[in-house]
Parts: sequence; structure tokens; C-alpha cells
Amino acid sequence: MSDGLDGTKWFLAQLKPNSYRIAKRNLAQQGFATFLPMIEETRRLRGVFVTQLRPLFPGYIFVALDMRQGGWRSVNSTIGVTRLVSLGPRPTEVPAGLIQQLQLSCDPSGKLQTYARLAPGDMVTLRSGPFAELVATIESVAPDQRVWVLMEIMGAPMRVTVRAENLQKAHSAASM
Repeated sequence: MSDGLDGTKWFLAQLKPNSYRIAKRNLAQQGFATFLPMIEETRRLRGVFVTQLRPLFPGYIFVALDMRQGGWRSVNSTIGVTRLVSLGPRPTEVPAGLIQQLQLSCDPSGKLQTYARLAPGDMVTLRSGPFAELVATIESVAPDQRVWVLMEIMGAPMRVTVRAENLQKAHSAASM
């Protein structure tokens, strides 16, 4: 759904805890377009690595509304939604460029494609597999979405190939 000529703009709705699936379904049943960017995350659970899709912005969902038609108050009473984010009496519009960039960074299902911004020299965290949560340095990026990373394992440097979707830019300048 595009911003602009038809009067439709994007707004941010705050969700009740762990209610993104319910809210998304109920908003769709009412005819509202939504956008919920997801990110694949690997966590260690009882000694086993588990990979799951989680919202990129936990507790929030983007909702497309035409404020000229009204009806935005019904979003606030949707099961799973706490309220539309407002900086006054009316909901605050999300900048159109932000939504467009997020949508361009996601696949059709809404899954964030993190590999689009990876470059040689970047510090990355492996998101899944036996090296999950380890920090590595990108050596090269191949056109077929393969990335060669350098990491230190047992005191020795090791060159490993990883699928780009299994990497995320490291949040800190942690050394290997």
C-alpha cells in the first residue's frame, strides 16, 4: 500500500504483550493493511539452538489508514492492540520514507533481509548454526548470497562460508 495520492498514510500501533499475531489477524479482518517486519533470531534454549521469526520492533505494528475516512479509533479497540501512537489528540504519521526503506529491505512475507547491507570488513554476528552468537569479520561477499567470514576458533583464525541471511551486523566493536 502506498502513501500519498489516495490519502493512505502509515501509523504505528502499540500492541499488548505477545499479541502481534492476534492484532495482525484482527486488523486484517477489519480491512486494515498492516506491515510487521520480522527478523530471524537464533537463541539457545535448554542447550539447543532454536531459530524463530520475531518482530523487528517488538510491541509495535505499522497500520495503513486513510485519516479522511475516519475509523482510526476502531484500531484502538482491536483485540491485541493497546493504542495508536499519538503526539496529541490524533495518531502521528510515520514518515513515508521509513516504511518504504523497511519494505525494500524485506521479502514479500515481511522477513528482513539483513544481507543487503553487508560489505567486506564489517563485523557480523552469526545468527544460526553451530557458530551462532560468535562475532566474525566479513572477508568477501559473493553474488549468490554466500559470505566468507573470518573468525577465531580455539586461538586460530578460520575462514568459513555462511549464507548471508544467517548474518547480522555486530552491535558492538567486540573483538574476536
